[in-house]
Amino acid sequence: MSRMGSWADLDSADLVMTGGTVHTVDSADQIAEAIAVTAGRVARVGTDEEVTCLIGPRTRVVRLGGRSVLPGINDSHLHGTWLGQMWPSLLIDQLIAPPSADAPARRVRLETSAQRRAAILRACQLLAPLGVTSYTEPGLGPGEDEGQSGCFGSAVLSDYADLAAEGRLNARVTALMLFGELDGPSSLPVFLTGLGGFTPPGDIPGWFHVSGVKIFADGIPPLGTAWTDEPYTGGGHGGLLIEGKTDEDREAALVAMIGAARAAGHQVGVHATGSRTTRVVVGALAAPGGGQRHYVIHGDLIHPETLARMAAAGIGLNTQPGLVNAAGGMLKEALGETVMEHAWPVGDALEARVPLCLSSDAPVLTPDWRQGVAAAMTRPEQRLTFAQALRGYTMTPAWQDGADSWKGSLEDGKVADLCVLETNLAETEPEALPQVPVSLTMVDGRIVHEL
Repeated sequence: MSRMGSWADLDSADLVMTGGTVHTVDSADQIAEAIAVTAGRVARVGTDEEVTCLIGPRTRVVRLGGRSVLPGINDSHLHGTWLGQMWPSLLIDQLIAPPSADAPARRVRLETSAQRRAAILRACQLLAPLGVTSYTEPGLGPGEDEGQSGCFGSAVLSDYADLAAEGRLNARVTALMLFGELDGPSSLPVFLTGLGGFTPPGDIPGWFHVSGVKIFADGIPPLGTAWTDEPYTGGGHGGLLIEGKTDEDREAALVAMIGAARAAGHQVGVHATGSRTTRVVVGALAAPGGGQRHYVIHGDLIHPETLARMAAAGIGLNTQPGLVNAAGGMLKEALGETVMEHAWPVGDALEARVPLCLSSDAPVLTPDWRQGVAAAMTRPEQRLTFAQALRGYTMTPAWQDGADSWKGSLEDGKVADLCVLETNLAETEPEALPQVPVSLTMVDGRIVHEL
């Protein structure tokens, strides 16, 4: 394994793990036996012999006994505040089986900073035992200041920044600003006003960063609200959520929003699910003028020519493998059986060389990435290998965060964000992965969960 000189010269490490299967997720997907951590950084990765020499009188030694060590999981599309408010309820369950009239009342709106902070910290407590060490809050800002839940307004950005500054977060958080309604309409004038007039809180280096802007382009195919080339079985092609009198007006406004956000230097993540929407969004993101690691969110339906354009422009895809099992049947009912050829095309995306992030969209789906990996590895079409799925939850999300130089893989000098699973995952069937316990989670060299 390659080493940075400043780390290779250490006399001893704070922590050494030996006798395991260390998935580095480096550029060659190397597998090591041991890893050493010092001062919050990976000090050395290699064979037992190469690493045990760093054991000193104050070194904690963990004998892995064949267990797997992975980079910390980066859930690159997870609504942390909302998860903290909703858990253990999931939105997909309510979509499949709507609550009855005698179901518990809707949760109380988060009105105060104390309530919002409690929800964020509860999410951190839920995520640490899953091995999640980073996540992206995809949409917080003035567009939701009057929202029903109180989970997505601009005050949440300040609460995150304050908690990060206080050292109370157990995960590194990236956020996107939101100038329209969550899953709702937005207008070009309001968007431009927010873009020009709203100032998010500053970075807390390594812990909180506002990277750009989220735009809701359309809805979702099962509800007939995605804009598709394919006709819905009930008729029509859906449409955009952007205000406008005609499809052409709405498309022009969407393209203008994307262009304005790019011109302002922001990373742009666009909720786009229908095949026509993804084509239009990719065209706008790929326009000349430089890139900020822009990406399509969800991408339920993407045709091959759109994937090719994404790859050429370095546009990422952030999607949820668990949706195939949860919503695939509803998608087929809405658009017909043949639509599955282009549905959640993770395998085709990798073949086209599109940067692929896998995520949960919790609390829409469970935040348990193990279920996402199992779903990605067992899908009859578009099946991924374990190495591909793991990269989609670690290194590529670090790329999306603009942080791949210092996190996302277990390499010398990178931050010591990692998790330990109780088995050798190379010998674990995909269906059994969700039952494999996470025995230890470390963030920045600090253990935040241990069985």
